[in-house]
Amino acid sequence: MSEAASITQNATSSTMFPTLGGGLAGRLLPEVQTLELLLAVSIFVAIHSLRQRRSQGLPCWPLVGMLPSLLLGLRSDMYEWITGVLASRGGTFTFRGPWFTNLQCVVTADPRNLEHLLKTRFGSFPKGPYFRDTVRDLLGDGIFGADDETWRAQRKAASLEFHSAEFRALTASSLVELVHRRLLPVLAHAEAEGESIDLQDVLLRLTFDNVCMIAFGVDPGCLSPGLPEIPFARAFEDATEATIVRFVTPTAVWRAMRALGVGHERVLRRSLAGVDAFAYDVIRKRKEEVAGADGRGGGGGGGRSSDLLTVFTKMRDEEGRPVYSDKFLRDICVNFILAGRDTSSVALAWFFWLLGNNPGVEARILDEIEGIVAARNNKQNAGEVEEELVFHPEEVKRMDYLHAALSEALRLYPSVPVDHKEVVEDEVFPDGTVLKKGTKVIYAMYAMGRMESIWGDDCREYKPERWLRDGRFMSESAYKFTAFNGGPRLCLGKDFAYYQMKFAAASILHRYRVDVVEGHPVAPKMALTMYMKYGLKVRLAKRDKSKL
Repeated sequence: MSEAASITQNATSSTMFPTLGGGLAGRLLPEVQTLELLLAVSIFVAIHSLRQRRSQGLPCWPLVGMLPSLLLGLRSDMYEWITGVLASRGGTFTFRGPWFTNLQCVVTADPRNLEHLLKTRFGSFPKGPYFRDTVRDLLGDGIFGADDETWRAQRKAASLEFHSAEFRALTASSLVELVHRRLLPVLAHAEAEGESIDLQDVLLRLTFDNVCMIAFGVDPGCLSPGLPEIPFARAFEDATEATIVRFVTPTAVWRAMRALGVGHERVLRRSLAGVDAFAYDVIRKRKEEVAGADGRGGGGGGGRSSDLLTVFTKMRDEEGRPVYSDKFLRDICVNFILAGRDTSSVALAWFFWLLGNNPGVEARILDEIEGIVAARNNKQNAGEVEEELVFHPEEVKRMDYLHAALSEALRLYPSVPVDHKEVVEDEVFPDGTVLKKGTKVIYAMYAMGRMESIWGDDCREYKPERWLRDGRFMSESAYKFTAFNGGPRLCLGKDFAYYQMKFAAASILHRYRVDVVEGHPVAPKMALTMYMKYGLKVRLAKRDKSKL
C-alpha cells in the first residue's frame, strides 16, 4: 500500500509541477535560440558595417547609415573629423545618411574636383534647391544662395558698383574712420585699464559697422565706447547660428519644428523678426531720401549714393518702375552683410591667435611695417605723431609679408569652412567619383588646408613663406586655395577684404603686442563661418618703439 501510494504521489507531483526539471528547459529553449539568433545577426551586421569603413571611409549601419559617426563628429571637432575621413579616402568620400532623410552627399577636398564644379562645369553645379530652401528664411533670394538669372543680375549690378571710384572711396574712408576713431580708442582703453578683451567680438563689431555702411549706408554703432549690444547685430548673429543647425537636421524634422515654433526654429523666427524690422525701416527711409533727391533734381540720395542699397533702390525698368521690391532689397543687403561681416573679422581673429604661437612671423611683419613707416618719414612726413599715423593705400599694398601671413591664416582657418553645391545632371568628377542627378556636393575648404597631397608634409604648419617668391606675394590657384571661392562665383569683395584685414592688422600691430590670455580655450564653432567658439580673450601691451 505504501509503495503504491508513493508512486501515485510522484505521478501527481509530476502532473502538478510540469515546469520543473526537463519541462523548464523545454520551454526556455526557443527563447534562448531566438536570443542567440538575434545576437549572431547583430554581431554579423556590426562586423559587416565596420568592415565598410575600409571601402567607404565610415561604418554604414542598416537604416541609420553613417549617422552615428556624424553624431560622434559633432560632439568633438566636426572639421577635424571631416579632414580625417577625407585624408583616409584620398580626398573624396560619399556620406550615406539614414534612408528616410536627405543627408546623402559627396564630400570632396580634391582641387581637380573643385575646378570641375566651380569652373569647368559651373552650370551643372548650382547651389541647388536644398541649399536655397534651407537658408531661404534668412537669405531669401539674395546672391549668396541664388542661382541662374537671379544670381547673374545681382552679380552684374554689384560688380559694377564694387569697381566704381565712388564705392572704393566710400570703403576706404569708412575704414579709416572706424579703425582710428573707434577700434584703436577701444583697444587703448583696454590697455590702459589692464583689462582683457574679446578681440573676436571687437573685430566683428568693426566689420559689422563697416559692411552696414557699405550695404545699407547706415552706421549701427556696434564699435562704440562700452561696446553696447545692438539689437540688429544680435538678431543677425542668432539667425545665422539657427540656420546652420538646419544643415545637420533632417529637413522634415526642422520643418516640423518651424511649424510648431520650437527649438532652434523658435530662435530663428524671433531673430528674423529683428533683422527684418531693421532692414525694412532702413529701406523705407532710403526710398524716401531717393524720392526727395529726385524731386529736387538731385541724384545724391541723401549723400549716400555709393552704398549698395541706394544703388539698387535707384534702378528702374524701361517704364520707370523700381526694378526691385522691398523684400528683394532686404535680401540683397542681408546677403552682403553675411558675406562681408564675418569673413574678415573671423580671419583676423585666427590670424592674431596664430601670431601668438609664432613670434618669428610677428617679428617679420613688424619689420615690414616699420620699414614702410621709416620710408615715409624719410620721404616727407618726418615728425608725424605716432598715434595718428594712418597707413596710405599704396603703403598697405606693399605689405607683402602681411598679405602672405593673412593668406596662410585663411588657408588653415578659412572663414567659410565648407560650401555646398547640387548637381543637375549625371556627372563624373576628375577623380572618378560618379555623381547622379540631384546629388549634393560638399567641398571642404578647412580640410583642403590640411591635406598633404595639396600642401606637402608641413601642411599643418603656419608658414607665410610658402606664399612668397623673391619676397613678393604670389597667389595660389583658386581651386587649391578656395577661401574666396573660385570661377564665376569668385568673391567680389576679395580685394577689399584683404585691404580691410591688412589695414586693421597693421594699425593694431604697429601700436600693440597682442597676447592671448593664458589658458583661454580656442576651438572652432560650427556655424556658417568659422567663429572661435569661446571668442579670443587677449591683453594688449604698447609697443616699445625703441626696441623695434
